[in-house]
Amino acid sequence: MMRASLLLLCALVGLSACGHRPPDQVTDACLILEDNRAWWRALQRTEQRWGIPPGVQMAILRRESSFNAHARPARNRLLGIIPTSRPSSAYGYAQALDGTWDWYRRDTGRRGADRDDFEDAVDFIGWYSSKSRQLSGVQPHQARELYLTYHEGHGGYNRGSYRSKGWLMNAANSVARDAASYQAQIDRCERRLSRSRFWLL
Repeated sequence: MMRASLLLLCALVGLSACGHRPPDQVTDACLILEDNRAWWRALQRTEQRWGIPPGVQMAILRRESSFNAHARPARNRLLGIIPTSRPSSAYGYAQALDGTWDWYRRDTGRRGADRDDFEDAVDFIGWYSSKSRQLSGVQPHQARELYLTYHEGHGGYNRGSYRSKGWLMNAANSVARDAASYQAQIDRCERRLSRSRFWLL
């Protein structure tokens, strides 16, 4: 009864807090989105606004945070044991840096956007993909190249800074594989995802 009430609340108001707990598994897009219908609607809106496929959006989120709303880089450790500062200001689902997030909010007018809100995070990824198209010629469906611009910045990508980073190339290839897998899964369950959930309550 309590679970049904929570599902009804999430369906009615689309609270981002309902999706704050990371999914139990991160390989099956259909299962992830069936448990988080508000996420599915957010992915669709981002695709409509920015042209970036849901599979690519999800692949970047998986690589960056494993769908954890409050993810941060691990702290550096002094002498290997004493926690000190974090290596960057990255935070949230998309691991956006403070400066890049501020740029996004100014550029889109979304002043109240939060990095730990799923809808804002995927809109940020869509916005960043549009910048990658403008500044680096990368198309929204090119998951590998998009991830490289995401990590290196447009200036670094244009200079080819990623070419000397084998670990980053491997990560980008993994993002591309995940994007293809997620999109194929979504294509198979899209009609089911788009149905009303009220009949399940």
